[in-house]
Amino acid sequence: MDRKKMAAATAAVVTYIKTQEEAAAFAPPLEETPGVVLGPPAAAVNTWGMAGRSDQMQGRSLMQMGVFR
Repeated sequence: MDRKKMAAATAAVVTYIKTQEEAAAFAPPLEETPGVVLGPPAAAVNTWGMAGRSDQMQGRSLMQMGVFR
């Protein structure tokens, strides 16, 4: 596969995964029991942390594929 095509495919997959993770982080709970009051979330979502970790994983996967050779 051409390097440009591989980089484009990888970027598309990483972007798709990132958007799914962000959507899951902000989505309401799947099941809500009537009469049960939910408290505040246990921890706030660290958006910068998620983005940094995603960046690291993308860089490592690109290195493993040999894109930087």
